[in-house]
Amino acid sequence: MFGDHGGSRAVGLAGGLLVAVGGLGAGALPVGVSFFAGLTHVRLGLVAVYSGLALLLLAWWWYGQATRHGDDVRAHWWTAALWSAPLMLAPPVFSRDVYSYLAQGLMAGRGFDVYRQGPASLGGFIAAQVPQIWQHTPSPYGPVFLAVARAFGGEHLLGGVVAMRLVAVAGLALLAYVVPILARSTGIRPSSALWLAVLNPLVLIHFVGGAHNDALMVGLLAAGLAAAVRDRPVLGSVLVVAAALVKVPAVAGLAAVALIWAGRMGGRLRLLRAATAVTVTAAVSTAALTAVAGTGYGWLGTLDTPISPHNLSLVNVLGRATAGLLEDDGVGAAFTQNLWRWAGVLATLIVAGLVWSQIKELGVLYGLGIVLVAVVVFGPALRPWYLIWGLVPLAAAAGHRWVRRALAVACAVLALAVLPDGFAVDAEEFLLATSGALLGVSGFLLVRLAAVPARELATR
Repeated sequence: MFGDHGGSRAVGLAGGLLVAVGGLGAGALPVGVSFFAGLTHVRLGLVAVYSGLALLLLAWWWYGQATRHGDDVRAHWWTAALWSAPLMLAPPVFSRDVYSYLAQGLMAGRGFDVYRQGPASLGGFIAAQVPQIWQHTPSPYGPVFLAVARAFGGEHLLGGVVAMRLVAVAGLALLAYVVPILARSTGIRPSSALWLAVLNPLVLIHFVGGAHNDALMVGLLAAGLAAAVRDRPVLGSVLVVAAALVKVPAVAGLAAVALIWAGRMGGRLRLLRAATAVTVTAAVSTAALTAVAGTGYGWLGTLDTPISPHNLSLVNVLGRATAGLLEDDGVGAAFTQNLWRWAGVLATLIVAGLVWSQIKELGVLYGLGIVLVAVVVFGPALRPWYLIWGLVPLAAAAGHRWVRRALAVACAVLALAVLPDGFAVDAEEFLLATSGALLGVSGFLLVRLAAVPARELATR
């Protein structure tokens, strides 16, 4: 019989398999493919996905309890690989973003200006996979990611999805390698950091299952921070710039690199000298990487890419609630929405200022994690996987048990927040998802009950 360690691994694998199999019916499936169009098991797939999610979340918790006193980093790597394996074979789940990546990569390869045109300009089978709301939206991604999408994408849908997923897995593997380095630099147990930042089901289902480019961004950001704490700040600056040229929020890591660099310098004005060195390195790296990608600097003009009107970010919810009180032609409502978004920017700056005032007590990585969480909470767009931006440095630096528990609970809730097809939930889907989650919990309890006699027999 399995012990707690092996049992939790097996339950997590079963959860991943259910998510993958359920995704064949309820995932973010391609349109215009007769095989998927002919499937009639969407409801069954939704139940299977949420049963699997419940098992994966409970296995994660069980595994954390079983290994909380150990520090076998390699065992955690193998567990992450085991739980990720089924998701590698699944169709895209929980988001259709991977289709946008493929369309934008194909556009870049054909000479379109992706910072002025949306997938509708491309047309064809790949572009048809992109949701209608984003058909005319320019790319919000930096030149490094567009170069990757252009190189690894293509006109073959299945091959492109596999390639983008492999890119995301590479980012996750890089993250798994450098998180222990960051954790040791702050006195956090590497296994604890890996459990929260890598084995986390929120990370696995969106980085592997959803093939999000956030995996590459976070992996490069963490690698840059790891280089900085190992006294290689120039390399660290270059890696953080590469991360920011995937998605802009990673640019906050440059401030962290400067602070780490300054902490290792002697003499006066060390922070100014470190900040200057990081700025020069970042400018040169940005120019070089942009030149290699060949996409130009158009991404600077897409930082205000339109947000979905139904986005559940705090500032958007407050903006819609306030706009609903206005009775005019919509001009006042638009003004109110923008006002709340600027209020979100101000709130983020206030958080950053408070972190700066307490940086010696908090530590650089802890402070960076708080700022990145603030960027997500007060930003104009909120997606469950965005929390991972701040989760990684916090997992490697937050020593307070309540902080780590709060992060784990938040991740568990957010892992259940998005349907596997990436669209909004209706009443029937909510009931099916809830039923599936209850089935998963029931299955987990049966496994735990069966494990009790096994442990008793083992101790006799």
